[in-house]
Amino acid sequence: MTETSAKASIADRVAEATPPTVARRVRSLSDRAIAWLFISPTIALLLAINIFPLFWTIYLSFTSYKANRPNAPIVWLGTTHYENILSDPDIWHSMQVTAHFVFWTVAIETVLGFALAYLIDRRFRGHAFWTTVILIPMMLSPAVVGNFWKFIYQPQIGLFNYAITFFTGGDPAAFQMLGEVSLAPWAIVLVDVWMWTPYVMLICLAGLRSIPDYIYEAAEVDRASRWRQFWSITVPMALPFIMLAVLFRGIENFKMFDMVNLLTGGGPGSTTETASITLKREAFESWKTGYSSALAIILFVAVFGLANIYVKALNRVKQR
Repeated sequence: MTETSAKASIADRVAEATPPTVARRVRSLSDRAIAWLFISPTIALLLAINIFPLFWTIYLSFTSYKANRPNAPIVWLGTTHYENILSDPDIWHSMQVTAHFVFWTVAIETVLGFALAYLIDRRFRGHAFWTTVILIPMMLSPAVVGNFWKFIYQPQIGLFNYAITFFTGGDPAAFQMLGEVSLAPWAIVLVDVWMWTPYVMLICLAGLRSIPDYIYEAAEVDRASRWRQFWSITVPMALPFIMLAVLFRGIENFKMFDMVNLLTGGGPGSTTETASITLKREAFESWKTGYSSALAIILFVAVFGLANIYVKALNRVKQR
């Protein structure tokens, strides 16, 4: 049976499994039409789940709608919410907190993740066991991690304070990681680094494993040192994977909510109030549905725009 006849029989087999009235219509359909017929319910479901809420949110962002007053008349406000958000110092403060969190978590996770991937790629004795151990934090739920570290950070009974004072000799209750303004931002950075560095490590490890061995063999023939091989071969060829890990973690940390909400709830004060925490408070505590919808659209546009610029830079690196 030729390939053409095999393709032609797809419609016949589908027609045989359908009622006679429908079979005649099915036989007249092309393979492309049949494929679209099968995937169209999935596409319709995805559009209903993703596209409709987006357009509904855009509409609400221009109105005075409040979810706790669904029967109240909806007033069209135009761009008032957007103007208020962009001129609100509290919103800009939450954006600064988010930027601080994203920058330091992504930077530390990238460095540690690549370092761990480079060590594991050496295939030392027991590397498979240590790889599994390193991956354990990534397998946990953010809710579990948040409660787990909140207990560790307890100043009276937490292990973190005792570990610090073991080396410094101070009082374990002398400082509170989650209660002090200067320490709380770094507390959530530490937890995110602990949890998601293995994720970056996996992506970087895939990049290192994709480098052909013959390139290193040729470099050894040319008497290139290990240091020279690392900066001239390893880093440039693994750079697209490193940038991909940065992209994924940057997007995820920009919208980080659950772990920060469990650890600090945005406190003390508004020290750790990220943009997602602000969005939650405006939407479900103040019930400013239209205002929070406008804030959500601004965050979406910011992430989408920055991600597009970054992807273009990533494509240029891959084409080198």
